Amino acid sequence: MHLGANLIHWLGVGIIALVALQALAMFVSTAPRISSQTRQQRLAEEILEEQLRTARARRVIREESSHSWNGWRKFRVLRKVQESADVVSIYLTPHDNIRLPSFEPGQFLTFQLRIPGVPQPVVRCYSLSDAPAEDCYRISVKRVPAAKPDLKPGVVSNYFHDVLKEGDIIDVKAPGGAFFLDLASRTPIVLIAGGIGITPVLSMVNSLARLGTISRETWFFLGARNGEENFAREHLRALAAKHENLKVHFCYSAPAAHEKQGVDYDEACRVSADLFKKLLPSNNYEYYLCGPPAFMESLTRGLREWGVPDGSVHFEAFGPASVPAKPAPAATAPGASPSAGSITTRRVNFARSGKELAWSGDAGNLLELAEKNGVMLPSGCRSGNCGTCLTAVKSGKVEYNKPPACQPEAGSCLTCIGVPAGELVLDA
Repeated sequence: MHLGANLIHWLGVGIIALVALQALAMFVSTAPRISSQTRQQRLAEEILEEQLRTARARRVIREESSHSWNGWRKFRVLRKVQESADVVSIYLTPHDNIRLPSFEPGQFLTFQLRIPGVPQPVVRCYSLSDAPAEDCYRISVKRVPAAKPDLKPGVVSNYFHDVLKEGDIIDVKAPGGAFFLDLASRTPIVLIAGGIGITPVLSMVNSLARLGTISRETWFFLGARNGEENFAREHLRALAAKHENLKVHFCYSAPAAHEKQGVDYDEACRVSADLFKKLLPSNNYEYYLCGPPAFMESLTRGLREWGVPDGSVHFEAFGPASVPAKPAPAATAPGASPSAGSITTRRVNFARSGKELAWSGDAGNLLELAEKNGVMLPSGCRSGNCGTCLTAVKSGKVEYNKPPACQPEAGSCLTCIGVPAGELVLDA
């Protein structure tokens, strides 16, 4: 009886031990899956939290945009900050103290300026250079040496630097433009700036940082001659140190003797698609570009050759310079089929001026055609942004060599980026 009892006892212990071993084995085998599931759940929660945060930010932007305005509004120069030897940041606050609308990062302001010695008001566009704030807007303007006071590039920038002072009142249109970053998207992005073209992409990266964290993979490339042209260097380095998903790369084409590679800048070269091939894991990004015409022409061509779809490359003009865009259509005779190399003319009638002119593929846009022939049309940014050159079309159609920032009203066109699609009569 005693032996039987012991046998039963040890048999029970063995069964319990076997069950325990099986449970342990099951736990060990499922632990990685449980751990993986936990990590996936945490990641999903983080993504959801980020989506909610960006949705709230987008809702705030939409709500604040309802405070926008039509036409010109008076703004006061709140303060001026000399960022570098040739760049000044200007902070603007509404003179009526009514709440400011927000804006999409990358958009611009349009200014109407009364410059001493210039008989007519001058209209220019400048990109907003910071994230939206509750009480003010910021633009950053590079000085361009002025040759003559004849509205050539330099007159306005020198006015901002030398004449405009804190407390002055200027006329400003509401933020506008179709070049902006979607803050709610999670698509990896590459922000690319040449010189003072940094302003709209600086607004983009600052807006991402304002959300609390930069959750999407973000690259920031700046091309400049040297550190004197990089007024945001310390700010961008600090952002990159704080946000692990942000990688900042400075490319200097002519670094100063005292500047050290790896400290003051990253590459002694120009920004190019070849550099992207070396640094980026793939070409599967959305690209946002702003810079001088040659800079943007080179990059858009390089990205296209690398296989980046045109729809993934977004760019903005700054100043009166042209931007890479589809070429103006070659003119062909009415009823004729276009053939390689054939360029005939299209007639453009400026009705009020009483001039009928011949336009061909090398004549430039309608504004340039008019100016070359003594027809004076209003103009501002000369890049399809401000709408100053809006002109009524009496008959015919106009095509654009780049998408307008805002579509003109029906029956009108923007002459600064427009070309005739056939016989054309303008009310000008």
